[in-house]
Amino acid sequence: MSTFRLPPPPGRDELVDHVVATRIAGDVATPRQSNVANIDKMLAREPEYWFGLELDRDWTREEVLAVLAKRVGVDADPTRLSGPDTIDPQLCVDALDEARERLVDIAERRGAVLFATGHPTGLFALFAPVASALAGAGCTVLTPAEDRWVRVGADQRRIRYVGGVAMVTTGGDLMHTHAPEPMHTLLAALPDPPDLVVADHGWAGAAGQAGLVTVGFADTNDPALFVGAEEGKVAVAVPLDDNVLPSAYAPLASYLLDGIH
Repeated sequence: MSTFRLPPPPGRDELVDHVVATRIAGDVATPRQSNVANIDKMLAREPEYWFGLELDRDWTREEVLAVLAKRVGVDADPTRLSGPDTIDPQLCVDALDEARERLVDIAERRGAVLFATGHPTGLFALFAPVASALAGAGCTVLTPAEDRWVRVGADQRRIRYVGGVAMVTTGGDLMHTHAPEPMHTLLAALPDPPDLVVADHGWAGAAGQAGLVTVGFADTNDPALFVGAEEGKVAVAVPLDDNVLPSAYAPLASYLLDGIH
């Protein structure tokens, strides 16, 4: 059982209402122009947007947008380049259901799990109680390469774990990152691969590219993880706004943990 104080697990309809009310899904804050621009940046192989995934084929912007429409619920119209955009709350909760199945399975098997986030002000609040609960259920929550420095572009970043969740720091500050290099460092430090990875951004993309069972969480402007799921590299890609108020993720954590003992 998690040591975090979480609300009772919501039912599906209650969770749908919650993600819409908090803008985790529904009418989200990420605008259409960011979604389209990041598709182009991913296809141009800009380091901050490819997330460590090596795609199996060339994709067009229209094809990637169709994947986002199917898996996320953004507007499928390729001619609309600005304005608001959406995450289908039903698709969000469908993916959370898939993620929960993976978590329940790993808890029953007492497997080894690796957690990491590039959103210390957002998704950490979702991942930390899940890590705590899995540890309480007998899983091994891995913490490889702790305190190790890794080069990310022109910068040096230090790997730190808080509540069993890997993040990168400047030494004193927790940092937002899209980079895959930190996950490369974690995996290289492990004698055996984890049974499951729960992560976002480049942490998730690099794990999926390495052939690991990966549950990735991504915003509408993180197209790489959804294309990675379409190609079968990312086991589950959960569409959600990844940086709302941390407290808003508590019902999602309770939902994911329902059935884990």
